[in-house]
Amino acid sequence: QVYLKESGGGLVQAGGSLRLSCAASGRTFSAHAMGWFRQGPGNEREIVAAISRSGDATYYADSVKGRFTISRDNAKNMVYLQMSSLKPEDTNVYYCAARVSRDDEAYNIYTIRDQYDFWGQGTQVTVSS
Repeated sequence: QVYLKESGGGLVQAGGSLRLSCAASGRTFSAHAMGWFRQGPGNEREIVAAISRSGDATYYADSVKGRFTISRDNAKNMVYLQMSSLKPEDTNVYYCAARVSRDDEAYNIYTIRDQYDFWGQGTQVTVSS
């Protein structure tokens, strides 16, 4: 079991920045690929960004490419999502997710919700216009 706790959400004006953090505890954090998803009312939970267990491979949804950066610190059991140039359409609940990743999957990234094994409770991000 991996326990995930997001933080860093809040209210920000359009064009502003926020940094989301996800603290992991439980099983070995470095053995998990990580992802950030978001979900708005009535919408499907969608991938925002993902990072391999090695940290060498990343993925970004087209809607956030060039504005968001995912990173991880395996020594601190943390994964981050730096969000810049925020837009009102970025308003959502953001979720951190973890997937058990074998040694031979160290560079794999995962972009589908059902590929993930563990989820945080989410943190609200609201971008005002």
